[in-house]
Amino acid sequence: MRRKTIAAVAALVSLTVAAVAAAQTLPRRLDLPDGWQPEGIAAGAGNQLFVGSRANGAVVRIDARTGRSRIVVGGRRGRAATGLKRAGNRLFVSGAQTGRAWVYDARTGRQIKALRLAPAGRPTFVNDVVVTAKGAYFTDSLRNALYLVPPGLSRPREIALSGIALQPGNNLNGIVATADGRTLISVQTNTGRLWRIDPATGRATAIDLGGASVTNGDGLLLRGRTLYVVRNSDNRIAVVSLSADLASGRVTRTITSRSFDIPTTVARIGARLYAVNARFTTTPSARTRYWITRVGM
Repeated sequence: MRRKTIAAVAALVSLTVAAVAAAQTLPRRLDLPDGWQPEGIAAGAGNQLFVGSRANGAVVRIDARTGRSRIVVGGRRGRAATGLKRAGNRLFVSGAQTGRAWVYDARTGRQIKALRLAPAGRPTFVNDVVVTAKGAYFTDSLRNALYLVPPGLSRPREIALSGIALQPGNNLNGIVATADGRTLISVQTNTGRLWRIDPATGRATAIDLGGASVTNGDGLLLRGRTLYVVRNSDNRIAVVSLSADLASGRVTRTITSRSFDIPTTVARIGARLYAVNARFTTTPSARTRYWITRVGM
């Protein structure tokens, strides 16, 4: 029995060392094409990451292990890409000030559907997206509404929100869903508040953070009852532990990195987070450098 125990411990130590060594070989920084102007990031299959360009709506696919990249969706005049989410073989892309969204084939980049979400001629900024069994939900930072695109990609439906007071600047931004899809959580960037939203009614209720704030909250990532809130111009990621009923939460710690330069959104591969740096305070040019930063969870 003693020999078996020693062997089991040795095997466990060996696996742990191997896992640590594998993590150390992964790049901590993944370079994007010069001049890319990124904002949204989404995890794909295996080690794939997708990053959109707010300049022209292009999407690049990157291997997080090798750093190799390939543009899968070409840029077009009049398009933009902010929030991204991969669901199966579909890649959903938010269209920012265009008031639109696009759905692409995640493997080939072929356009599957172009959708108008916001009413034409109205102020809009379609910011982020989450996908559930009911469809894809998009936030609009300038309107008190969500847009639902059904699974069949038929005509989008606007969901009027109640309970949220709009303020000047960017309002609802990042959005996630619980595992059953019955509750959505979004962050209001300008006020630093988190909201739980009933997608069936549009009713929003503030999540009590005990006096804490997540101002400049941008992209969100939910794992169980742990919510990661990217606070862009604060150059940090707040880690929030949520209660079982999602009525309250507590900021338990903060993730920082010297490599952060206004991170906006984050994707997860295994136990690693990949934050894309938008560099909003740097004047963009064709030669401006952009990158993704890897940090632990």
